[in-house]
This record gives sequence, structure tokens and C-alpha cells, in this order.
Amino acid sequence: MTAPTTESAPNTESAPNTESAPNAESAAAAASAPAVDVFDGHNDLAWYLREERDYSVEGLNDPAVSPFTTMDQLAAGHVAAQYWSVYVHSSITGPDAIKATWEQIDAVQRVVTAYPERLAFARTAADVRAARAAGKVASLMGVEGGQQIDESLAVLRSYARAGARYMTLTWSTTHSWADSATDEPVHGGLSAFGREVVAEMNRIGMILDLSHVAPTVMHQSLDQSTLPVLFTHSCAYGLNPHPRNIPDDVLDRVPDNGGVAMMTFVPSFVSNARREWVDAGEQGTAPEVTVAQVADHCDYVRERIGIDHIGLGGDICGVDELPTGLGDAGQYPTLFGELASRGWSQSDLRKIGFDNAMRVLDAHEDAYTAFLGSADDAPSVANGPTASAGDAGVGNTGHAHHAAPAGNGPAASAGAES
Repeated sequence: MTAPTTESAPNTESAPNTESAPNAESAAAAASAPAVDVFDGHNDLAWYLREERDYSVEGLNDPAVSPFTTMDQLAAGHVAAQYWSVYVHSSITGPDAIKATWEQIDAVQRVVTAYPERLAFARTAADVRAARAAGKVASLMGVEGGQQIDESLAVLRSYARAGARYMTLTWSTTHSWADSATDEPVHGGLSAFGREVVAEMNRIGMILDLSHVAPTVMHQSLDQSTLPVLFTHSCAYGLNPHPRNIPDDVLDRVPDNGGVAMMTFVPSFVSNARREWVDAGEQGTAPEVTVAQVADHCDYVRERIGIDHIGLGGDICGVDELPTGLGDAGQYPTLFGELASRGWSQSDLRKIGFDNAMRVLDAHEDAYTAFLGSADDAPSVANGPTASAGDAGVGNTGHAHHAAPAGNGPAASAGAES
């Protein structure tokens, strides 16, 4: 594995660990765990294929080819639905970012086409249910960074039509209309155009993903959104004050919105000791991060806001090492075993595994299917002429820039994981 330079690609926090073997205690917990379907919020396989495989989709059932996500691992993990991230590093801007996003979308579509017995492409909640009934992994997509629309609502809509069901409003850098959690703020949260984006996403049934964004953006989005939000791959700031985690005052607002905070497996988001080791320059041996610590975040969020507002977003393929016992897409049962040992019921496990994420998708179904079926889906909130669908991939055609581009400073070192 080459030394990566991006957050969503495996990071350089430590040497890659592809053995992914749980310890004996974790293995016992997994073996005793009830089978629980998973609707995972974030997997960076497409970017891994770009960086490591020149977008080849061959051999994706071989852990030597794809260490963290194979078809057999998805089956072993009872993954029933997956949001595949169509991520583009924020150093790629303008029309180049749009091109790279479409390459990512194409990669996901090619993976699904290459493994038709295992995967099924899904855009709607109905598609997810049909795929699950057929025993296939429902494959949706999420755009990981608002800079990927190049300030064009037409581009946003084109991604939604292609099956991107959420957009993360920023990645690790502040861009021209929203502030990132791991960069200098410029807009005090969302710009005027950023608020237009939120309104348009609600109108077309595209889920707001509030991972990566500054707390000001979290609050402003919750103020404005009429539909439930997701945090697709974050943990609880109250347990570990990493800037990528969700502050308590934001968590407390999630139940009123109906949204879901999806706990992630990124080591420095999970563990205080691991975060401090990264911040100190990664000298010496990395502190171990365990499945029990991931379960601690699940317990924390459940106690604070209730079982109906927790999900899972492993960020698998987005980091080069995962917690002991959660080393690949096949090991979700280890976490369910740990939670069951703490007294979580089968109903609790089903909610965190699948049902809560499905409820958020269901809440967007009417708006999304109306958008797909509308003969005239031009937004009422946009100013000026809007590009046709056929123009959607050509940058800012049909939409004026609403803010001068922000200077994107380097992301904080603590944010160097997806």
C-alpha cells in the first residue's frame, strides 16, 4: 500500500494492519452475537480503488486485493445496505472536482455491476427493501464534500438523480459556502448560498450529512432542515474531544430533528489516547483501540439522546487501521456481541444496526421520488436561470457564484482521518 496523502484514502497514522483478526474475547462475543443487519453510513471503497487499484473492480472477494471490504466480508458482517462514499479530496476543485466525482460514481456502479449476485444498486427506500429481500447489499451513494458541486445546484441535482442520497456539507477544509470542523472558519457557519443548498437538498430528498462540518454548520442546518439529518461517520465529543466528533449540545438537538448519529470506527475519533498520540506526532507505539471503546460511544449517545438516534458508519476503507475486533466489513457482529453483553436487547441492536438509518431514508422518500418523477424540478429557492439536466456536469453553468471562494488552509492534524 503506497503512502496516501488524503483523509478518505487510508491515512498514515500507522503502518497498515490487514490481518484484521479479533482477539479471543472479541471473537467469542461475535460468535455469541445475534445476527443483526447493518445499514452502514460510510465506506470509502471507491477512493481506495482509485488510489490503489487504478479503478479495477477485479478480485474484490480477495482480502489481498481489498483488505477491508470484500464480498464475503460484507456477508459475514450482515451488511444489508451500504452508503458507498463518492469522495473527492478537497485539493481537487472546480470542474475537476465534478469530473472526479463522476469517476467515483462510475466506480460504484461498476462494482455493483461486477457482483450482481451480491450487490444491488439502490436509489430509493423501496429499492433498499427489495435488495434486502433478495439477499443482496443495497448499494447507495453519498457525496463527501460540498465543494464537489462547484457551487452549482444543477450539479447537486445531477448527483441525486444518479443515486447519491446524501451529501456531506464539507470535508476537512472550509470551502466557499460552509465551514469545516478541521479548518479555519470563514462564514460563521453557512453562507447565504449554503442555506440555499440546505433548502434544495430538503426539496429533492437528499439527506444532509453533518459529519466533518463545524458546530456552527451543524446548528444552522438543524435550525433550517425540515427533514432528518445524518452524521454518517462521527463519534461523541463528550467522550473524546476530537473536532470531528459531535458536541453534546448538537447531539441534544438530534431527537427533535429525527436524525441519526452514526458511530464510526476511526481510531483517533474513538480513543482519547489515540487522538493524543496523533496530535503529539505519532511517536512510538500507537495506543490500541478496542471494540469496547466503540461500544462506549454507543452507550454514551444512547444514554444522552435515546436508542432511536444511533447508527453505524464504520469509515471502512477510509483509514489504514481499525479497532481490534472491527478490522474489516465482516466484523460488525463483534460490536453487537459487545453491546449484547452490556444488556442491549435484540430490538436495540436492530435499531442501531439498520432500522434507524432506514427511518431517515424513508423520511426523504416522498421528496426524492417526487423529484425523480417531476417534469419540472427547477428549484424555487435558486436565483437566476438554472441549467438543464444535460448541463449539470459542466461546472457552474446556470448558477451564479454566491460567495467568493474561501482560502482553504490546511486541515488540522487531528482531522487527518476520514
